[in-house]
Amino acid sequence: MIFLAAIKPKRTEGGICSELPNYQTFRGPIIWSPLCSGLLSIWTTLSNMENEFYSPGEQRAAQVNRLFAAIATRYDLINDIQSLGAHRRWKRRVASLAAVKAGDRALDLCCGTGDISFALAKCGATVTGLDFSDAMLAVADNRNSKLKIKNVKFTQGDAQKTPFAAETFDAVAVGFGLRNLASWEAGLDEMARVAKPGARLIVLDFGKPDNALWRGIYFTYLKLLVPLLGLLVCGKPSAYAYIIASLRDYPAQRGVEARMRQLRLVNVRTDNFIGGAMSINYGEKPQSDGK
Repeated sequence: MIFLAAIKPKRTEGGICSELPNYQTFRGPIIWSPLCSGLLSIWTTLSNMENEFYSPGEQRAAQVNRLFAAIATRYDLINDIQSLGAHRRWKRRVASLAAVKAGDRALDLCCGTGDISFALAKCGATVTGLDFSDAMLAVADNRNSKLKIKNVKFTQGDAQKTPFAAETFDAVAVGFGLRNLASWEAGLDEMARVAKPGARLIVLDFGKPDNALWRGIYFTYLKLLVPLLGLLVCGKPSAYAYIIASLRDYPAQRGVEARMRQLRLVNVRTDNFIGGAMSINYGEKPQSDGK
């Protein structure tokens, strides 16, 4: 039996895995070299991956739609894996902050497979879940065919230009969707437009930690390990390499907070989780302009 710790590979210009001792001096299966080479190959590929689904320009919507069409059926599973189930707790927090009750109307933008929509509906509100991706909406509808929640409906649409009249909703939420828009500012502006005076606006998304060391560790996790999970679970590493790419031009919680203040929302605050790796931005539309 071979104990890998007993093997003392020679260091060469090619690295520690480039040359091993004479294999004939050992008995048993030789696994170290192919394993090391395979892991190194995957690591290098993920490190240098150009994201096929990310485009900061006019093609953003089409690319995002293609992304979610590729991962819709495995979306909930990989979210559970990469967050160890914590995303469900954060979404329940969004519903709690929305503070809706029976008779209220709530809008869940970029609703995906419906987690936040269902949570809001269970609080008694009449909920509309809107998403650009037909594939994600199909999963949400399929889930509701089993849950049979009557006070929620799902519709296809653009979160930057919704079909709703101004001052329609008592709460407007978006979870893991604002940074996917061609203009996150336009998305937040639209949230404010359709919110009634006194309505709550809530944004849940990936953050950018203030601490530089933790930010570097977290971004490395997003750049290397999350795409590896995407490869293993849905065969699409680039679909989850998209997360770090999408954060590149997104100002995260600090930018969203500043924009909320520019929109003259009140009681604005930011709740950070995991040292700022995740965040919830909260604000309320004032009862009247200038108040």
